[in-house]
Amino acid sequence: MPSYLPEPVGAQKNVVYLRDSGHVVVLGTAGSGKTTMAVTRAMWLADHAPQIAGPTLLVTFNKALVTFLRRNMVTRSPNLVVENYHTFAKGYLASRGLMGRRDIVDGERHQLMEQAIAEVQRRYPGVSVLRRPLRFFEDEFHWLAGHGVTDEQTYINADRIGRGRPLMPADRPYVYAVREEYWRLRRELGKRYDWDDLALAARKAFEEDKGPRLYRHVVVDEGQDFSPEMIRSLAAAVGPDGTVTFFGDYAQQMYGRRLSWKSLGLSVRSGAVQFEQNYRNTPQIARLAVALSNMPFFRDEVDLVEPKIVKADGPLPVLVENPDRPTQFREAIELARRLGRSMTVAVLFRKREHDADVSAQLPLATRLHKKLTTWPLGPNVFYGTYHAAKGLEFDAVIIPFCDHDLLPDPVEVEAHGPDEAMSREARLLYVALTRAKVRLHIMYSGKLTSLLPTDPSLFQRTTPK
Repeated sequence: MPSYLPEPVGAQKNVVYLRDSGHVVVLGTAGSGKTTMAVTRAMWLADHAPQIAGPTLLVTFNKALVTFLRRNMVTRSPNLVVENYHTFAKGYLASRGLMGRRDIVDGERHQLMEQAIAEVQRRYPGVSVLRRPLRFFEDEFHWLAGHGVTDEQTYINADRIGRGRPLMPADRPYVYAVREEYWRLRRELGKRYDWDDLALAARKAFEEDKGPRLYRHVVVDEGQDFSPEMIRSLAAAVGPDGTVTFFGDYAQQMYGRRLSWKSLGLSVRSGAVQFEQNYRNTPQIARLAVALSNMPFFRDEVDLVEPKIVKADGPLPVLVENPDRPTQFREAIELARRLGRSMTVAVLFRKREHDADVSAQLPLATRLHKKLTTWPLGPNVFYGTYHAAKGLEFDAVIIPFCDHDLLPDPVEVEAHGPDEAMSREARLLYVALTRAKVRLHIMYSGKLTSLLPTDPSLFQRTTPK
């Protein structure tokens, strides 16, 4: 089962070659080899597992990661399909006659939501929750769809997991009224779904589908990014003699301990398998990640496990203070150009607004995005958002614009309040810095973001010459 990824070692092999049918949950720290295990297990289940080999789906959330996974498999089997979740769900719904070519609202969604908010404001003038920004309503709709909530009373009674300060029950009917008005406007446009709806629709379709399943095995990589309904639909996608193997990250789990594996559709007989070894990051980078995860706003209901470092020492993460933001950008580009001659380098941003400028300066660099179809091997420069880099790794990572007034993102602060925004943005920054295998450069000007720990022993501080 050759691939360009490392071979599983030690206890990893016990998970990769597990023969039992049923469901397995594997949780690990960043760099613990989850993707290596996921790919190797998927290839083994597809063609080599004695008595149980059969059609296998390797599914992840990030389209750039799909491209990376496909590129790093030396041999491809007709028994193995690698897809992101929404491609899988859309294809299945289409096969059941439940998805047309134009059934998903996409570019018009913001406009429809704004119209829905305005209409409900007209009905209920003076209700303060209806003055919340669009980003707030997007987040609530995403949560409702992801948890399979389809009626107002369930929403009112729900324990709103994933939000630091839950929305008061008295406010929820107004938010739900906006959702129902949005649905009405969407139907008028002839659209049956938005992207958040696909998981619930797929899960319901599987429940009604009594035919044979297309896949005998499902392997989920980066599972912490999947909503509960996504996980339930994937569990329903295999028959009783099949397997579901779920790989997720401790520090990025969004739903905490209040959602049991059973409530997610997974029957885990002996609890989650845990991996504490960090094979990716140097001790210096791993210590910074642990320090970040110990910050008070890095709220989590999961017991984080400090990783056991396997790799040799490397340089300290470099904290670069620049006089201004244009200098930050120039320094990031020049450093990426220099390092990219001999290693893989990623320049990661909080938002996509810098893509065009990076492309102009580094025309041969690879942008991490959902339509990425090829993955270059060897030394190269990549760029994209923290989100787009999930599940990937690079020899060096450069993170510019870690300024106090940019992180947390002011849009998130307005939508969710400072405490919730700090918690969410800390997770994203954790994702970004743990992509680095050997070298990590963090840049800022003025005042450094308060998301990062202040222990001076964690960094090498420098300024541009």
